[in-house]
Amino acid sequence: MPIYEYACEACGEIVERMQKFSDPPPETCPACGADRSLARRIGRTSFQLKGGGWYADLYASPKKKDGGGSGD
Repeated sequence: MPIYEYACEACGEIVERMQKFSDPPPETCPACGADRSLARRIGRTSFQLKGGGWYADLYASPKKKDGGGSGD
């Protein structure tokens, strides 16, 4: 399940909630208790590619052209 971020328009608190895409947004802010004040935010993902791997060695590197054959 994805983690969604909500920002309270009343107090500015950022709330994270793990829920299905089809679940309704939270009704009240857990920090200040304001009703219907939470708006969904678009946050950064925590997925990072580090170190040597297929994406660094093969996927991102330019394709090598075959240097053979001069057209004789």
